[in-house]
Amino acid sequence: MDLTGFMAHIDGVKAGVFIILFLMSLATWAVAIGKLWQLRRVRKLNRATEAAFEWIDSTAELARQIADAQGPMAVIVNHALSTAQRYRGYVSDNPEQRQHLDDALVRGLRQGLDQAETRLQSGQLLFATVGALAPFIGLFGTVWGIYLALVGLEHLDNVTIDAVAGPLGAALVATAAGLAAAIPAVLFYNLYNRAIRLSNQRLEAFAHDVHALILHDPELSAYIAKARAQKSEPTLGG
Repeated sequence: MDLTGFMAHIDGVKAGVFIILFLMSLATWAVAIGKLWQLRRVRKLNRATEAAFEWIDSTAELARQIADAQGPMAVIVNHALSTAQRYRGYVSDNPEQRQHLDDALVRGLRQGLDQAETRLQSGQLLFATVGALAPFIGLFGTVWGIYLALVGLEHLDNVTIDAVAGPLGAALVATAAGLAAAIPAVLFYNLYNRAIRLSNQRLEAFAHDVHALILHDPELSAYIAKARAQKSEPTLGG
């Protein structure tokens, strides 16, 4: 069956099925390419942040070296620094206030982790949706095509294989189209889900290191006081 014969058996419903599957496939590949670029960029930025972090031994140095960086790890650092700068009651030799700072840092780091992980998860819902729905949309097109083929046989006196081959062949193409849209989506979902899971593990380990560095910094009280003083200084427009 050539293309002309195939198009002769396409009605509005099957055309709609093929258009939907084409748009699903197009969106899948577009998001997959964008996500590949995103993950490569995130990996590069995180490596740069980790390399800089190895030589940092104080909160003040952390603020100077990493606060203006980019990437998920930089987001975590900025949340941790913002939490420390907002903290009002830190006294290095007070266990109760130290525990309050510990709890505040954990909350700040968790917010940073959630924000970074949410960005990495973008696009996964599309892959899951296409992978789940595309086969059924294609199957619907096949069932509809078989129904039309059987209805068309009612008006024929002599039913031959040639009379049903064309309509049934066009109907089965819808199932193939559904699988062609679904298989790459499922593949991309699994590949990127593994990459995101590994990235999240590195982010959580990095967040733990940032928490330990800030909480056990002997000069943290001086850093907080300096940050508060800088925020309280009047600006030219104020």
